[in-house]
Amino acid sequence: MKKLKLYIATSLNGYIAKSNHSVEWLDKIPVPEGEDYGYVDFYNSCGVTLMGNNTYKFILNSGHEFPYTTTDNYVITRDKNLESNADVTFIRENHVEFVKNLKSEDGKNIWLIGGGQLNTMCLVHKLIDEIWIHIMPIILEDGIKLTEALCKDVLLDLISSKAYSSGVVEVKYKVRSS
Repeated sequence: MKKLKLYIATSLNGYIAKSNHSVEWLDKIPVPEGEDYGYVDFYNSCGVTLMGNNTYKFILNSGHEFPYTTTDNYVITRDKNLESNADVTFIRENHVEFVKNLKSEDGKNIWLIGGGQLNTMCLVHKLIDEIWIHIMPIILEDGIKLTEALCKDVLLDLISSKAYSSGVVEVKYKVRSS
């Protein structure tokens, strides 16, 4: 059975992107030479990515080639007009059941890339197994939150934490099942 892992960066005040979906603020954070904050190892542990449509659109408009070429990629959306392509498959309905079925398959883990709406849906339906957050040393004036309003609290158990010389703090949590 695959694990669904949210691996994401946030500002200190909990934003994952600016209001316009931009994550260019991440470029302001210095990255020590040779440091990738565990990204390559994490990505290699995943066989699937899962993202919301706004996140997908931002990736497409970033001016770079689609970065997730070695994984199966799914975009959760309500837009019935989108056509799947060589990079992604659009999931237009039965989102929760789709993710449950995806998790029940054998294989590498699933990377929940975001955004906030999809993170919330997955938390509300108890689909996320682990949350790996990289808290960036920046406070943003506005933006998109890690999650939208939840219908109830979600308890977490700390797996590990690590501080980097850049001021980035990595925190890994296991989501409690009850």
